[in-house]
Amino acid sequence: MTCPDRRAKGVAALICIGALCIAGCTASAGGGNYPDPIPGSITYGGQPRTKLTKSPVGSWFHHRFTDQFGRTVQETYVIQPDRSLLLTNRVILEDFFDD
Repeated sequence: MTCPDRRAKGVAALICIGALCIAGCTASAGGGNYPDPIPGSITYGGQPRTKLTKSPVGSWFHHRFTDQFGRTVQETYVIQPDRSLLLTNRVILEDFFDD
């Protein structure tokens, strides 16, 4: 009689793991821990008017600019299925010549 109990526990464990995976995907798809656009970002003030129609969905690119404080900023964007851009990362690049 222990076999059906083990099987039921295994199925319950798989259902829990599957639910956690789905919840993780849902949580990160809409508003994950991505940086907010700042002045100079491509998506600051909304999505750009032109769509990247020739670039494959899921491809990424960097955008480098100088922010309002004079620092060099590099942002990474990913092209979404609807051709919008998702800002996924921002790095402030250090200038080694400044003291």
